[in-house]
Amino acid sequence: MILTDITETLNFANVTSAIDNLLEQTWGLPSWAATTIECVLVGVGLLLVYALLALFYILYERKICAYIQCRVGPVRVGPWGLLQSFADMFKILIKELIDLKNVDKFLFALAPYLVIIASMMAFAVLPWGRGLQIIDFNIGIFFLVAVSSIGVLGILLAGWSSANKFTLIGAMRSGAQMVSYELSIGLSVLTMVCLSGTMSITGIVEGQNRLWYLFQGHIPAIIAFVIYLIAATAETNRGPFDLPEAESELTAGYHTEYSGIHFGFFYLAEYLNLFVVSGVASLLFLGGWQPLHIPGWEGFNDVMNHVPSIVWFLIKCFVISYIIIWFKWTFPRLRIDSLLKLEWKYLLPINLFNLVLMAMIIFCGWTL
Repeated sequence: MILTDITETLNFANVTSAIDNLLEQTWGLPSWAATTIECVLVGVGLLLVYALLALFYILYERKICAYIQCRVGPVRVGPWGLLQSFADMFKILIKELIDLKNVDKFLFALAPYLVIIASMMAFAVLPWGRGLQIIDFNIGIFFLVAVSSIGVLGILLAGWSSANKFTLIGAMRSGAQMVSYELSIGLSVLTMVCLSGTMSITGIVEGQNRLWYLFQGHIPAIIAFVIYLIAATAETNRGPFDLPEAESELTAGYHTEYSGIHFGFFYLAEYLNLFVVSGVASLLFLGGWQPLHIPGWEGFNDVMNHVPSIVWFLIKCFVISYIIIWFKWTFPRLRIDSLLKLEWKYLLPINLFNLVLMAMIIFCGWTL
């Protein structure tokens, strides 16, 4: 009874219902007008959170990098350097958009928008808390994987349309890398979909209200989690898999020729993709917004239930993001042949075997 009361109190669906009732019943607006206003509010809120989260992640990585390298990081702009990301944002907004010769102007301008739209669509379907979700598809995971794959088209277009050999090589590397590692991400996701029995993101999270899937699924869930972290790091072009942007070889890779806000779009998408892959890992393996529950520890579980669901989701995302950032500043950059060998000779076969193993465990009823 206590758990039910807490769940209803911390359910963000109550807030959205209250806003809908305010518009339709209190203000007397017709249904279409209320829906339009709600869509505008959702869109503005999505853009605002997207931008602020990207700025936070830029500072977050710079501080972690400084800590790993025994430095202090940004300290001059604002207290403890907290406003450094805002200063960088204003600087990039006032930068000139350089008009280049010998480029395919339409595709060159289109590429950054494809990257940012793919990132924003994937970001939009993540549920941040109980009832705090824009829309819940019954095939939500499938939609998330599909839209996140559009970004590679923008990267390929950026490299090809720039008429520069360095950008073209960077785009080709990125295309080969992202297409390869999407297989491991997809199989890891499919392994957890088999365990949950649904492709609805809300359904997957609700299935972990007693125990997270990382612990329910035994060894196959742990293997899928480890492979997902490796593949997600490669999918987001982050070190040690940052070959498409290898500064010592390709200057800035596929976005060498971009400047101003167009370069900023690539920059924002890179950091938001880090949050997206961390959010998906949180939802699939660590319960998303679900609190940490230990069977038999009712007092401990009751305390955990009082923490708002959005706090649980953000904490898990930041921890997973920290691990991925830790990879970048710990391991040296791989060669392209080693990178592809890791995927095709090791991760992919292990993932296929792991999927079969998970299916056998579910068939035998050995899940917790």
